Amino acid sequence: MRGDDDAVESTRSDLVHAAMAAHDWSSHPLGPPERWSPDLRSVVRMLLDSRFSMWMAWGPDLTMFYNDAYRGDTLRDKHPWALGRSAREVWAEVWDDVGPLIGSVLAGGGATWDEDLLLFLERSGHPEETYHTFSYSPLHEDGAVAGMLCVVTENTDRVLSERRMQTLRDLAADLGPTRTGAQVYAAVGRALAGNPQDVPFGLVYEFTEDDGTRLAGSAGIAADAPGADPAGWPLDPVREGGTAVVEDLASRLPGLPHGAWHRPPSHAVLVPLAGAQGETRIRGALVVGLNPFRTFDERYRAFVDLLAGQIGAALVAAGAYEAERERAEALAELDRATTDFFSNVSHEFRTPLTLIMGPVERLRDDPPGPDRLAAELDVVHRNALRLGRLVTTLLDFSRLQAGRLRATFEPTDLAAFTTELTSLFRSAMERAGLDYTVDCPPLPGPVHVDRESWEKVVLNLLSNALKFTLDGRVAVALRADGDDAVELTVADTGAGIAAEELPRLFERFHRIAGARARSTEGSGIGLAMTRELVTLHGGTITAASTAGAGTTFTVRIPTGTAHLAPDRVADTASGGAPTATSEAFVGEALRWLPGPAPAPAPVVEEGADAPVSAGRILVADDNADMREYLQRLLADRYEVQLVEDGKSALTAARERPPDLVVTDIMMPVLDGMELLAALRGDRRTAGVPVLLLSARAGEEAAIEGLGAGADDYLVKPFSAAELVARVNAHLKLGRVRRDAEARFTAMPIWPRP
Repeated sequence: MRGDDDAVESTRSDLVHAAMAAHDWSSHPLGPPERWSPDLRSVVRMLLDSRFSMWMAWGPDLTMFYNDAYRGDTLRDKHPWALGRSAREVWAEVWDDVGPLIGSVLAGGGATWDEDLLLFLERSGHPEETYHTFSYSPLHEDGAVAGMLCVVTENTDRVLSERRMQTLRDLAADLGPTRTGAQVYAAVGRALAGNPQDVPFGLVYEFTEDDGTRLAGSAGIAADAPGADPAGWPLDPVREGGTAVVEDLASRLPGLPHGAWHRPPSHAVLVPLAGAQGETRIRGALVVGLNPFRTFDERYRAFVDLLAGQIGAALVAAGAYEAERERAEALAELDRATTDFFSNVSHEFRTPLTLIMGPVERLRDDPPGPDRLAAELDVVHRNALRLGRLVTTLLDFSRLQAGRLRATFEPTDLAAFTTELTSLFRSAMERAGLDYTVDCPPLPGPVHVDRESWEKVVLNLLSNALKFTLDGRVAVALRADGDDAVELTVADTGAGIAAEELPRLFERFHRIAGARARSTEGSGIGLAMTRELVTLHGGTITAASTAGAGTTFTVRIPTGTAHLAPDRVADTASGGAPTATSEAFVGEALRWLPGPAPAPAPVVEEGADAPVSAGRILVADDNADMREYLQRLLADRYEVQLVEDGKSALTAARERPPDLVVTDIMMPVLDGMELLAALRGDRRTAGVPVLLLSARAGEEAAIEGLGAGADDYLVKPFSAAELVARVNAHLKLGRVRRDAEARFTAMPIWPRP
């Protein structure tokens, strides 16, 4: 092409203009410019003079012309090679995408248009993800379509920026409500998974305080995939706060995910997750598999750095929140434990106090005969023992917690001693109708235990099994576990424990609400103290359970003395018998079991002289002593029916509605509040007066009971006179109410005038 040819003359001095002038058009199928048609020369002049990015294809070979804007924006390294070549050859890599559009224009189909079309251009030596908005318009010569003009804008930078900014916005939105590290990592996984183009896969590693590394989160890659293993990544530079770029991933870690693309990434970048300002510790590392169709330029690096910055800041905030939450939970747990402790202990103390103070008050005010004196003193003695055991248990537990319990470990024939302890419960188990087996064969040698502590361990587990096993069996076994340990198991077929409750089973003051049991009595520290006593021996206790099928407790303690403090080891065995503690354990357990039915109170015959307050009273309490005590108080004036739990009380009340219900609040199967609700919800019993007995003192407890529909609320310990007076008052009121209702029902209904 010659410089004097007006087809390529331009007022602009650019590279394409120079290339056009230098090109040997004489050997080209189009021939030298002077032979070009006026239409071709005109459109080439317009193309070269335009500052907007354009290219054109002319003739059957689709000869390619373009301007300097197109060269700089899109063509790049293909200039000047592309000038004058067929567009099919220049854009061979994307011809399947653009060829049909161009063919449609050349065939007379009119102009076409597309927005942000993804094209993988090879203009820099490798396929590159690019986006273009363009129109293809026909070019005419002598009235026929001779070529195609493309006006194009490359939007790659905008599309990439918008996509990455959207990921950062999504990440910020997901991180906003996070409060824990786990929530942060989950949010990161969701946000990164939403951009499989720039993050074909992502991994978040957490650096632990023991210099370990764990996979905390991932996106686009399975947690168990080989590429997720931290050993496969150079994390040491990241621990020092540096960044690492890993090349040739295909050979280092084959099988990596592709993300949105048809081939896996060849590079990955590792960046640190920094801690709070002023904190030198690096919390972890973010690994990002890089887009195989984009270079890791400054914009890409800035995007990854912003990701890491957001994640690091969220982890700092979550750490601060978790620390504050743990402090609040610790305070709340302390408050809950204190509340549970006082609630449980209040109930446990008030019942025996009632059964001590009440009989003593009656003995003082009304000296009885020998038979009644013996019965009352028996109740007082039994509940004094129970109260003493409660106090001893609390003191022992307190000393255990403080590490002040002084144990003496002496060589013991553990099989014989355990058999002796289990025999104390045989009568209770048989009376309960349970199949009770004890299998404690001789052990290879003596085992060093603190006899009193071992006694409490065995008796606590047996007491627990009896309480929660209403039918079936209880089995005790003691075996040598290898040469260095012995194992005790206590298995039952009782109520069992729900899976969610098992982790808290040995917590102090924790009680399982609503468990099917013979009694609700207990301070909530029996199993916690058992674990402490086992730990005192250097052992462990575990529980396996299925709700409704039973529970197995396994105690394992080591043999020998290497694990014990030398000054606490005795050379000889004392051989003492079980302590007085066993009497209290067994005595309390026996009171959970049904005994001989008390003689019914005499029923006042119709027409006989009866006290004004005579009536039928239904008494519900899971404590046998309390039931019998209430019967002794009331049976000389009223007909009294005794039941041991709320469910039995509800059944009895529906079969034969009483004149008054006196019920404890804390009972198994159906507690007092649930019984009250059931009575009020049944028209047959809705009007029966209910007197609640409770160990919960205070205005709030009374308001709760009265607000639920109770007619009265009496706090243990109560005086016998007060109970009798309240019972008498409610029976009188009930009689007056029933009489009034009967008179109202009998009134005639007068017709209207």
